[in-house]
Amino acid sequence: MSGSVVDDPGRLPVADPKAVRRATWTLVRADTRALTGVLILTCLAAAAGLAGPWLLGRIVNQVQSGGGVTTIDVLALAIVGFAVAQLLLTRFARYAAHRAGERALARMREKFVDHTLALPTPVVERAGTGDLMTRGSSDVATVGGTLRDAGPDVFLAAVQVAFILGACFVLSPLLGLCGLLAAPALWAVARWYLRRARTAYLAEGHATSELAETLAATVEGARTVEALRLGERRIDAGEARIATAYATRVRTLFLRSVLFPVADFAHALPVALMLLIGGALYSQDVVSLGAVIAASLYMWQLVDPLDRVLFWMEPLQRGGASFARITGVGQLPPAPSGRGALPADDRIEVAGVRYAYTGENDVLNSVDLVVRPGERLAIVGPSGAGKSTLGRLLAGVDAPRTGRITVGGVPITDLPAEELRQRVLLVTQEHHVFLGTLRDNLAIAAPAADDETLLRALAAVGAHWVADLPAGLDTQLGPGHRQLDAPQSQQVALARVVVADPHTVILDEATAALAPDTARQAERSMAAVLHGRTVIGIAHRLHTAHDADRIAVVEGGRITELGSHHELLAADGAYAALWRSWHGTPSLPAPPA
Repeated sequence: MSGSVVDDPGRLPVADPKAVRRATWTLVRADTRALTGVLILTCLAAAAGLAGPWLLGRIVNQVQSGGGVTTIDVLALAIVGFAVAQLLLTRFARYAAHRAGERALARMREKFVDHTLALPTPVVERAGTGDLMTRGSSDVATVGGTLRDAGPDVFLAAVQVAFILGACFVLSPLLGLCGLLAAPALWAVARWYLRRARTAYLAEGHATSELAETLAATVEGARTVEALRLGERRIDAGEARIATAYATRVRTLFLRSVLFPVADFAHALPVALMLLIGGALYSQDVVSLGAVIAASLYMWQLVDPLDRVLFWMEPLQRGGASFARITGVGQLPPAPSGRGALPADDRIEVAGVRYAYTGENDVLNSVDLVVRPGERLAIVGPSGAGKSTLGRLLAGVDAPRTGRITVGGVPITDLPAEELRQRVLLVTQEHHVFLGTLRDNLAIAAPAADDETLLRALAAVGAHWVADLPAGLDTQLGPGHRQLDAPQSQQVALARVVVADPHTVILDEATAALAPDTARQAERSMAAVLHGRTVIGIAHRLHTAHDADRIAVVEGGRITELGSHHELLAADGAYAALWRSWHGTPSLPAPPA
């Protein structure tokens, strides 16, 4: 993929240096007016900082030549005035740079969220939550620190260095050369560091993502870990991830342990050379004593901005690595948006569909199916047979490896996203309550829906607990506010379906989180709401399949049986065996013809 580096197809990519530079320039160019103001203030602050040593040199020359006290007092007051001016200008430059950095960070966050939401679902699932969570949290925070603090401070320091060296050359070219004698050492160690830092910090970021992924998987599967006594294995996996993360951090620590001592030596060298060579030049009447003192003070001033540059070099490398990881998300192609074709009706046809999550190990094999508008189709089968995968393909979440799925004669992958969601909606076992009000959580499916519509939707799924909420639809949900239990959260998710009002609803165990009695009540409530719509139910509870118009039995990635409940019982095949197992009976008599 151009502009990105992908080490593993299951991982999100990392942008290469060229793409990072391009993204940085785009981010900076969006606020050129503010950056121009920062540049002007920074240059004025650096220029004001040059006045103090130069004026002090003038004072020395005045004293040496027997100048009057009044002149010296005026020069001393001028030093104070320029110091105050430098303080104020530096403060305003930092303030303006900080605000520009915050705006840039806001733009970057918005782009990251847009890119993340536009990613195809399979890409997100293969990458895992740990990597995406790390990029959206710690990586964004690291880049935020770079934009707010490191970037502006390094920029100010670089301008100060340029002005100070320029002032030394103005005083005397020979003294200016003294200031450059430490440059080779700084250049060599900085080059050594930078050639290794990006790879080291990218490895550290990846190790942190892997550690977060392992910890998240262990916490989410805690009950499974306990039930299968996998505690020791998960501890070993966690310790291995910790060891890898530790090794990457030791590597970056070693790089810093080389950089900073050499830099400290390079700071002291110019000052010592300036005093030695400047003293020799003064003794030969090549330069004045004031010029030597001013140049020595400039060299001492040089220590602070160089220290700041070196101090921020590590955060800048971290920020660059994090920005490469964030930019890499934007390098992925978004989910296809369709080409604007409109279906003739809501008939869904599946022809010769094969699908594999990775490689060519198909989860679905040569699936053929026709779902007629308005019918209720139940998809049943043993665990791992491919039922949920088929539901995702029917909803257009994933695209088949081979074969076609059409809605009204139009390939489902060609439908624009908005058109597809108005026709087909998938409701899975997973549910989510967003931070915000109950109204916000429901209106996300249809922003124009009024309160009456939202309340009807809640009533349709049996969410009578809404009447007990102190603020009704304005009740805040989430941490620190009203916390919904699993059944209530599932009812909110089902109410969103009612509000969205699609023609075809695919229910992938949508009531699995509800207790049996509550689930039956919600299903009965939804029956009236779903009347006239196409309903495709992926079910483990076979009472749902009993009420369907037709039942598709999926085994080994294929549809092995298709028919009504009574027809499949009469056939005495896989469905009949599932039905007997569900009821705990060895056999059931065939229903009357």
